[in-house]
Amino acid sequence: MGVIVLQLFAVPDGKSGPQVIEMLTKRVIALGAVLSGSFIVDCETYSSTASLGAPRSVHLLHNSETPASVFALLEAASGNKTVALVADNLFDLLMLKLSNFYTAKKQTKIESRGPRFEAGDFLVKLGSVTMGPAFKGILVEVEYQACSLPAACWDLIREFMQGFLGGCVPSTPPQYIQNRFGDMLGTIDGINQYLEQFNAFRKTTGIR
Repeated sequence: MGVIVLQLFAVPDGKSGPQVIEMLTKRVIALGAVLSGSFIVDCETYSSTASLGAPRSVHLLHNSETPASVFALLEAASGNKTVALVADNLFDLLMLKLSNFYTAKKQTKIESRGPRFEAGDFLVKLGSVTMGPAFKGILVEVEYQACSLPAACWDLIREFMQGFLGGCVPSTPPQYIQNRFGDMLGTIDGINQYLEQFNAFRKTTGIR
């Protein structure tokens, strides 16, 4: 596992989601990338019942890169801290058995799915984000597999991303990466970035 950077790509006026994915696919292939299947990252959110006191949420995320794992992110009652747990996929069944304490929020399941590409040490995933039947936007995931330390490879990642995403890629890393610039990153850091983006999409719909 290397450094993962998740980038929102704005859908231009007059373009549809599939048209943008097709455009980005051509750009990525022009850089020498090779299509290597597809991917999906999804998230379902459960809210605590009154019996647990102060309300809190549990976000369950699945990533096709790690099909045997479930990522459970528990929000503290204050809402400003998240506890991460990595479990096997039986955790989904456990949540069903905890229905007296946690219930799935209606109409909040959200996912990013699309084509997956390999370009040397880079993985690129072009994701169409949907919540229910509604298209929400485009998320582009880039992973540099040869390094786990953002401070050592951000410039290389930024240059690669700008090669097919253009000016939407800032010169400075996303805030999540900045906060961990000197740390060794892992799978959970990619999952945390997806949760941040998914929650931002939900807020634009008035659902969290």
